[in-house]
Amino acid sequence: MQSTADDWRSADVEALFDVLLDLESRDEAAAFLRDLCTLGEIRDLAQRWTVVRLLGAGLHYSEISRRTGASTATITRIASWLNHGEGGYRLLLERSRRGDSSADVTDSAKPGTTRYPESDEHRTAPIEPPGVTR
Repeated sequence: MQSTADDWRSADVEALFDVLLDLESRDEAAAFLRDLCTLGEIRDLAQRWTVVRLLGAGLHYSEISRRTGASTATITRIASWLNHGEGGYRLLLERSRRGDSSADVTDSAKPGTTRYPESDEHRTAPIEPPGVTR
């Protein structure tokens, strides 16, 4: 049987999406994710989101790797999804920038305590791997 790009959207996955949409607070999200995921999985998800935010702030891959511990291969993969994926990273990056001016990712080297820059200069610019020019 040929696989399609939408094969991952099973009834179980759709049910997970629905229950995520039912979460009403950060505490509910924390409790649900802690029950659903291992600590390592939660940390991996948090690291990916931190990488997205740092990419959005325009940091170089080596700096992102230093700050997060993510490999440059992981950062490259995340950048690819940020630029060419389903649009979820970009959507939530934009929403979080509009909704939380206290989140300046450039202020801290510690994942989980990062905050966004006030500048809009990186919002629409594609994020390319080091050495790639257009």
